[in-house]
Amino acid sequence: MKGILIFLIVFGLLVFVHEFGHFIVAKKSGILVQEFSIGMGPKLFQIRRNPTIYTIRWLPLGGYVRLAGSDDESKLDPGMTVILQLNDQDEVVRIDASESDMSIEGIPVQVTKADLVDDLIIEGYENGDENKPVTYHVNHDATIIEKNGTELIIAPRDTQFNEAKVWQKLATNFAGPFMNILLGFVVFLIWTFTVPGPATTTIQSTTNGSPAQIAKIKSGDRIVVINGQKINNFEQVTEKVNQSKGKSLKFELSKDGSTRTVVIKPKAHLVQKQKVYQIGIVAKSNENAGMKLKRGWDTAVSTTGLIFNTVGNLFRHFSLNKLSGPVGIYSQTSQVSQMGFTYVLAFLAMISINLGIVNLIPIPGLDGGKLLLNLIELVRGKPISEEHEAIVELIGFGLLLVLIIAVTGNDIYRYFIK
Repeated sequence: MKGILIFLIVFGLLVFVHEFGHFIVAKKSGILVQEFSIGMGPKLFQIRRNPTIYTIRWLPLGGYVRLAGSDDESKLDPGMTVILQLNDQDEVVRIDASESDMSIEGIPVQVTKADLVDDLIIEGYENGDENKPVTYHVNHDATIIEKNGTELIIAPRDTQFNEAKVWQKLATNFAGPFMNILLGFVVFLIWTFTVPGPATTTIQSTTNGSPAQIAKIKSGDRIVVINGQKINNFEQVTEKVNQSKGKSLKFELSKDGSTRTVVIKPKAHLVQKQKVYQIGIVAKSNENAGMKLKRGWDTAVSTTGLIFNTVGNLFRHFSLNKLSGPVGIYSQTSQVSQMGFTYVLAFLAMISINLGIVNLIPIPGLDGGKLLLNLIELVRGKPISEEHEAIVELIGFGLLLVLIIAVTGNDIYRYFIK
């Protein structure tokens, strides 16, 4: 239960931050955001704050930001009956197209023609009387209740995503992955204060019976040189010891202004089924806030570089085992949740950066695919036709769906069957 709860929190946070990036940049760019949804499937909760409706849905996997566009589903077909509410200027301010038994109060109109994009009019027969055709002007900020009961702002052309400037489209599409990468950096900066500071070259203690204790290394000794090489940080100590493969190393130590030399023979240990060499020392940590911040930043940068390299390697040597979907992330989250809060933080930061980078891959269906189309538009000086873009998106989503099914099946086999 604990693993499931942490998974939902981690996954929900990743989705929220990603979609919030698209949402806030779209709003700042003058693009209408009709709906901001966390989760998929039927609505669990919704609230409308003009001009956006905020929803939480039953299935806590995924989410989306619904931007106004030419493919908007809020269309009124000839022959359908709608209920119209008017303001004091006789403009339509609310359209009930749900055809439900719980309709709003207003004027029933059988639609013959409707344009909610350019002309903003609805033509039809009031109360079904074909002898009395009427034309209503629709307010620019009118709302429409769809068949599923969701009430959204209509999408006039000046509010649509496709009408925005190319740099606004670029910024909106880039904002989601960027926010995930930014979240990863922020979480790493938080994580660094939840664990002891960076290890220094000064010894805090030695373990009983270890090579270091046998060599009479004491608390307060500082490692200065190993085999003639000057040591600047503890990572160099670990590297030298592990590279020794059990051969003796000459350590130069400093304490209270005096130096001495000792010879230590590292001992092999199995750590996570891998042989590593250790000398049995515990380094004193540096609790300086600046050093901790530097470690958090360096960890985020190195993680980002590692993920870029991994993604590149994926294209060179593809394997489903290098990919994880929601099932894989759940399994990994469940394992990490048993290790403690600091491990969950580090895992969240890593997954968030990974999600941001993967979404930048220029594949149709991902944000990177949309960014590629935006760049093509920037070079051409005009957008790709909506028909061609729709075909590319359809093919991309098809391939992505196949990949998701394959990855999910492979995750189920790896984590729960194998």
